[in-house]
Amino acid sequence: MAQQLLNGLFLGSIYALFAIGFTLVFGILDRLNLAHPAAFAASAFVGIWLTESFDLPIGVVLVLVFAFGAIVGLLIERIAFRPLKDRPDAHFAGLISSIAMGGMLIALLQAVFGPNTRRFPAGTVPDDAIEFGGVTASMLQIVIVAVSLGLMIALTLLVSRSSLGRSMRAVAENPGAARVLGVNVDRVTSITFAISTALGAVAGVLFALSVNSAQLGMGSAIELKGLAVIIVGGMGSLPGALIGGLVLGVAEVFAIQYVGSSWRDLIAFALLFVILLVRPQGLFGKRKVREV
Repeated sequence: MAQQLLNGLFLGSIYALFAIGFTLVFGILDRLNLAHPAAFAASAFVGIWLTESFDLPIGVVLVLVFAFGAIVGLLIERIAFRPLKDRPDAHFAGLISSIAMGGMLIALLQAVFGPNTRRFPAGTVPDDAIEFGGVTASMLQIVIVAVSLGLMIALTLLVSRSSLGRSMRAVAENPGAARVLGVNVDRVTSITFAISTALGAVAGVLFALSVNSAQLGMGSAIELKGLAVIIVGGMGSLPGALIGGLVLGVAEVFAIQYVGSSWRDLIAFALLFVILLVRPQGLFGKRKVREV
């Protein structure tokens, strides 16, 4: 039981990191960036290329991939969202534009790296394991959980305690009022996309390490789970994305262990559906009050 719980937390931390990237843009800017899964996949391929070509340690690769993701996020915001921001249907137009941007990114990825599955070289993360209380944690699991939780804690502190975080919260509350008060809304928007995509980029590398493969469609496989996580956690809630990701990961691992791998997604999504029936606004979401 304890071993399966640890395995679930290990998987859930990747889901949570991916979902937090989604929910950061939605919670602050009220935009849904559907190019996020493509950046997730692209970063895994870039991480493998860096490791193979330059024999870099995984810590350096993660830092470089974080920077790569930030640049991709800036490009997504400038190309797919900013030109449409003054349209009356900016939310929907940005959604469609981000899908197109994601498709272009995957096509570019295929042109550069080809369509085949790629893997990190053997020994990228040491095969050592630590045993405590009858539970065994591999070095890979420890690295993934530590990196995921570290980035999520850093993001939480950034949003809650820094001047940039205060600007983000002001834009989330009322972009027009924030602009009047001197907040550079365009700058905050760009930084939000950069941080969001950088987190998704690191999640892509961690996911590729965990399954020992990277494929062009790997972002699509996790996209629905990321959306489910942010809905269950509460739209726009960073703590909700964290808890929702961990819940989904634990549910999947226990489903595989006690029911069978073919039931994994059914049981996991059924659990999330039950949570929404009990609490429609999500675990950490706030119920909106309708004024008349």
